[in-house]
Amino acid sequence: MNTVPHKGKVILAGAGPGDPDLVTVKTANYLQQADVVLTDRLVSKVILQRYVRPSAEIIEVGKQCRRGVSTPQEMINELLVRYASEGKLVVRLKGGDVSFFSNVLDELEVLVANQIQYEIVPGVTAASGAAAYAGIPLTARGHATAVRFLTYYKSTVVSDAYWKELADTNDTLVFYMSSETLDGLVNKLIEHKISPDKQLAVIEQATTTYQQVYVSNIYEYARTLKGQEFLSPSLIIIGKVVALQESFNWFTGSGLKEYYFKPLTSAVKSIVNNEPEQRYAGRA
Repeated sequence: MNTVPHKGKVILAGAGPGDPDLVTVKTANYLQQADVVLTDRLVSKVILQRYVRPSAEIIEVGKQCRRGVSTPQEMINELLVRYASEGKLVVRLKGGDVSFFSNVLDELEVLVANQIQYEIVPGVTAASGAAAYAGIPLTARGHATAVRFLTYYKSTVVSDAYWKELADTNDTLVFYMSSETLDGLVNKLIEHKISPDKQLAVIEQATTTYQQVYVSNIYEYARTLKGQEFLSPSLIIIGKVVALQESFNWFTGSGLKEYYFKPLTSAVKSIVNNEPEQRYAGRA
């Protein structure tokens, strides 16, 4: 008689922006129960050490934008289906929040297509974490009443009409994954006559011990920050609210220019009982 294999469940969970104490209680509880954890690169190793039980399997499925070794999304999808189909509880752990600039849609679609149960657990997204630890309210009376979450990774992403709107708005602009294109981003806003009372902040490795905050007036950017290389991840905030950073900056990092989230340099690993084994490798 044919038997239908019992399917497990996938938890799509956000680990927060870096500080391990910002992980939610719900995510921590699921990590303590998980049979398998598929983790992004931008997840604090302290979270894994603190909450994942020793018998669980941890598989690093990190991505690095445009450089280095990355795990193709198709492989991540395959792993989710494979382990859940074995009846296991799988935690897919993402940096920040699962709904902000992640590939959660791809993963949701494959889970639905394979009739696998899932749950989405929110996390502290990079924008709120970075703003809080830099002392920048994203909205503030007299400064901004709305926030826009954006990304700018190539010139064709944003139309000229939308650049004009972004330059004119009083909304706070938050750019994810855009530090490498920051020179072009600033040039576009200046080209469309953004107000000179707007400032920008680059928050590097936000909420970690290596957090660095760089602030400049938009029109002074070429003199103060242009061409600087920022460590990943870096988040950009543009608007009048950035001027508040000087008054309310409360968090001081170590001052060291080091990586908190180590860059991927080799094949993705599967770790069982803390013993590394070369297993899943690929380039996105």
